[in-house]
Amino acid sequence: MTTFHSTRSKTDSLTSKQAIRKGIADDGGLFVTDSLGETTVDVASLVGKSYQDIAFAVLSVLLPDFGEDELRECIGAAYGEQWSDDRITPVRPLGDDFVMELFNGPTCAFKDVALQILPRFMSHTVSEHGDDEKIMIVTATSGDTGKAALAGFADAPGTGITVFYPEGRVSPVQQLQMTTQAGDNVGVCAVRGNFDDAQTQVKKIFGDAAFNARLAQEDHVVLSSANSINVGRLVPQVVYYFSAYAQLVEAGDIELGEQLEFVVPTGNFGDILAGYYAKLLGLPVRKLTVASDKNNVLFDFLTTGTYNRQRPFFQTISPSMDILISSNLERMLYYMSEKDSRLISMLMTDLNDWGAYEVPPELLRRIRTVFNTGWADEDQVRAMIADCWNEHGYVIDPHTACGYFVMHEMPREENTKRVLLATASPYKFPRVVDEALGLDASGSDFECMDVLSKATGTAIPAMLRNLEDAPVRFDDVVDVDGMESYVGDCAARL
Repeated sequence: MTTFHSTRSKTDSLTSKQAIRKGIADDGGLFVTDSLGETTVDVASLVGKSYQDIAFAVLSVLLPDFGEDELRECIGAAYGEQWSDDRITPVRPLGDDFVMELFNGPTCAFKDVALQILPRFMSHTVSEHGDDEKIMIVTATSGDTGKAALAGFADAPGTGITVFYPEGRVSPVQQLQMTTQAGDNVGVCAVRGNFDDAQTQVKKIFGDAAFNARLAQEDHVVLSSANSINVGRLVPQVVYYFSAYAQLVEAGDIELGEQLEFVVPTGNFGDILAGYYAKLLGLPVRKLTVASDKNNVLFDFLTTGTYNRQRPFFQTISPSMDILISSNLERMLYYMSEKDSRLISMLMTDLNDWGAYEVPPELLRRIRTVFNTGWADEDQVRAMIADCWNEHGYVIDPHTACGYFVMHEMPREENTKRVLLATASPYKFPRVVDEALGLDASGSDFECMDVLSKATGTAIPAMLRNLEDAPVRFDDVVDVDGMESYVGDCAARL
């Protein structure tokens, strides 16, 4: 039987439903299963199948305690008419390479792939407390997770959601997406600090035993997470790697068994970790390339073996990647260290106490056999947005542009075909894109959307353009140490 335990100890023995409901382990670690990779996915059987059928094949392996009817119900509700492309994550040619669009969901960001299905997973995790117990999702966001989580959990029965975002450090469109969110069970609050400050405090809130006990006793509320620290948020992302491969085989662009390289813009390491899970499940992946922005803590780690978060924090034009503590790296280190939970516990203690850790040289060597890395500065990001439009007639957002730069800077591995993950719609960052393309960016963000659409002939997603007239519901701002009290207030209203 597949069970889950913390990356930092092996004392837990949870089902996937229990791990999803709990979100994060009591010791602060992330839930993993030692059986990952024991059962693989038959890649050949996926060619020609719908995204929904591919999702069922992959998630059946990753979440075996979900019954067939449960899983198909979750998948059907998550990947339906709310998507603008029936392939969900379509792959398109981009010169000699390919781009996989992950932004065709209801909030125009890759987070939709997981956060449309996570609330459905949650609904099947009824605990021993029964229907009286409610789940409060508490999440910190660097930009995209917040809205995607809000859209998924708004008015979902038996749940509430509280989202924290760093004040002044998300794009205006991202902020409006969150602060205009409808729903009686939602709360949105800015935090005076950066994403890492908010994320660290959220983890402390989960670890505050007295606070959690009070919520359970007085409000019948348990806390869980919608960040990719939650295994139920991570595993749906594995599906689109298999979907990309199946699409390319079906189109005749690759032969079955041919290896691919995936280039992934990432800050919290969740999106690219899903690619590593896909590789462990049997997908022919030659390399996974981490693309960072100016906050290049992952680049430094993957090249030196030292992870050091004590460094300048830069607010960039790719705000969703402005992260110095990449939480999901912990899961990768667990598997790459041959499941050495004692080592992981020591490394994370060093990170907490000293702000840095160093992995053994042999472990770094092993990591480097799978992961490549590169990063782009602000000027390079802008130049790549222009280059991609001028060369291919394809508009990309600044996060995807980080990956586009890294993909073209690194030598191609033995003629391996490459897939760039496009993580967000360019219309979430219209001012930056207009500036990069030499267009008029002097008006509001909504005027910038209109300029971009007219110049490129691309359609503005209605859910973004309509934000201009949406009423703002949330204007709360707290200090980091006020976040726990805010969560308590939100829980009391459930």
